Amino acid sequence: MLPEVLNALQPRPGQVFLDGTLGGAGHSCALLERILPDGFLWGCDQDGDALKAAAERLGAVPGSAGRWATKEMNFAGLATWVPAGSCDGVLLDLGVSSHQLDTPERGFSFQHDGPLDMRMSHRTPMTAADVVNGWAAGELARVFWELGDEPEGRRIARAIERERAVRRFETTQQLADAVAKVCPRGGRKSHPATRVFQALRLVVNDEMGVLDQGLLGAFQCLRPGGRLAVLTFHSLEDRKVKAFMRETAREYLLPPGQPDDPLLRIPCTPAATLVTRRSVQPSDAEIAANPRCRSAQLRVLERRPQPLTSPTPHAR
Repeated sequence: MLPEVLNALQPRPGQVFLDGTLGGAGHSCALLERILPDGFLWGCDQDGDALKAAAERLGAVPGSAGRWATKEMNFAGLATWVPAGSCDGVLLDLGVSSHQLDTPERGFSFQHDGPLDMRMSHRTPMTAADVVNGWAAGELARVFWELGDEPEGRRIARAIERERAVRRFETTQQLADAVAKVCPRGGRKSHPATRVFQALRLVVNDEMGVLDQGLLGAFQCLRPGGRLAVLTFHSLEDRKVKAFMRETAREYLLPPGQPDDPLLRIPCTPAATLVTRRSVQPSDAEIAANPRCRSAQLRVLERRPQPLTSPTPHAR
């Protein structure tokens, strides 16, 4: 969704941008080209392999020397690295990259047999194998339901518990086969293990916790008038991003611990404005060219021109 991202962020020469999920650097290179010669690009990724490849691509952009900086980290720590109020735009492209999916030894996909890993950063201590082999069946079922929306989570968890008592789970194919025995594919388009793999990836990388911190940090990095663009690829991420953006753009406060009751609302100056009230989705042409983007949703928020302080209630 490169055209949609560029249209949302509207990069211009001399501006400062931040890409919190460099990946293959496709978005970053396009942004960098548009903010040169005097602009600056910050970029980070928790995947060391991706970061190295991204740096090579950024360095190949003509006139880019000294106009970008990268760091190996996930975007939860943006506020500790990029100065507050310094960016004209921030991009977060969530989820797993095509390179990670297509590299069997990373263990993200059941399309290729590989070790049951799923770590986006090699610094992460816990692997998917640790979760599958070490967590109680009840905890696995909870994760499959909460992070994967898997209705058969309990049955799958019990089947995993039985099989691991005989043989430890080591590979992606072994886990995919175990799930398929419990939930045969039948006429479904997606593999029965899709939701289980998603849930495991999210828990191994603490993606929901990272997203909470990253959204706050990304917003703090924006200067007044700056925009935050977030690409999501499944409903759990999108709900969280949607809620954050709506709350940030809300024109009222509520007393602590109180429900959203119109009688309790305290008018305030919102910190941001919603640029997209509904998510922007890929075109049919892009989906045809890249089927993996079919579930993508883009949401955009703009920081209002006001000081970097929390909104205060209007006097009554």
